[in-house]
Amino acid sequence: MMKAVNGQAIIQLFEEWAPKSLAVEGDKVGLMIGTLNKPVRHVMIALDVLEEVVDEAIEKKVDLIIAHHPLLFRPLKKIDTESGQGPIIEKCIKHDITVYAAHTNLDIADGGVNDMLADKLDLQNTRVLVPTTEIPLKKLVAFVPENHVEEVRQALGDAGAGYIGGYSHCTFSSAGTGTFIPGDDTNPYLGKRREMEFASEKRIETIVPQPLVRKVTNALEKAHPYEEPAYDLYSLDLEGEKMGLGRIGELKKELPFEEFIEQVKKAFSVEDIRATKPFPQQVRKVAVLGGDGNKYWQYANRQGADVYITGDLYYHTAHDAQMGGQCIIDPGHHVEKVMKEGVKKELEKRMEEKKFQANVMASEVSTEPFTFF
Repeated sequence: MMKAVNGQAIIQLFEEWAPKSLAVEGDKVGLMIGTLNKPVRHVMIALDVLEEVVDEAIEKKVDLIIAHHPLLFRPLKKIDTESGQGPIIEKCIKHDITVYAAHTNLDIADGGVNDMLADKLDLQNTRVLVPTTEIPLKKLVAFVPENHVEEVRQALGDAGAGYIGGYSHCTFSSAGTGTFIPGDDTNPYLGKRREMEFASEKRIETIVPQPLVRKVTNALEKAHPYEEPAYDLYSLDLEGEKMGLGRIGELKKELPFEEFIEQVKKAFSVEDIRATKPFPQQVRKVAVLGGDGNKYWQYANRQGADVYITGDLYYHTAHDAQMGGQCIIDPGHHVEKVMKEGVKKELEKRMEEKKFQANVMASEVSTEPFTFF
């Protein structure tokens, strides 16, 4: 049965995928306008929050806009409702539309904007181009009665615990005896109130990334038969997963440069792109970073990328890259529009698992500011 949901629950679910902690320092992410403490029936995913987008949201009775580019990136000295961002803010408040922004945290997240761009190019064996953070690891140790071991083990793995490289559901277990005395107000799964119980249990150990600790422990408590499951969490010195901006990978097969250019145009639905010399004869290794990636071209260069794809290429950066021998392809900042359908699908999947009763739509308004002649 589907259940009504408020904005806070939707954003909490979204942030399990793209937590704000992933955002680069100084980025403006999170709540921009309105409140999340209200019922939400219609969610719209947008690249930018322009007045035309808000008008679309009003027409479609949207309660919550999740945007990639922050509406309020710089502090406002005033809100003039006749110019600038003023009319946008006024319309959102009058029509009770909440605006939430997920910027570099969505770029960095697994399956986020940069992975969406890499998928559009059909890149293989992708990895992070510019590491920005390392996800801390925790060791979870749970004590489970023997007849529930497999159920709990499966629940932990399904919630994201136990990933080591390409392997999932990795655990270790050992047998032992748990003791406890149920109190007067308990309803024990094993034993009797006020009597010492000796239970045959298994100690299950597994690794959990820090952002998934709550999800994994919730899964443990749901699958565990005890009223009060016993478990421990330990910090680890092990190197965690590196996350960051951009992706670098390989094409399935090497392509002539001119053919690859056409593939980029088709992948991102653009008619015109810019490219800097030196043009490689063949393209196999490709780096891509959504948005303004001017200051990261050397990461692509050091990792041997044949081409580096990013937006908003500066004139002098192009000269620097040219002297450094790195070809840069600029299809425009607006190619990040892939996030609209990508976020819609991901959020729908997660909401369906929770049986949230809310509609998710992608904005149909183009926010490309340039006209090409």
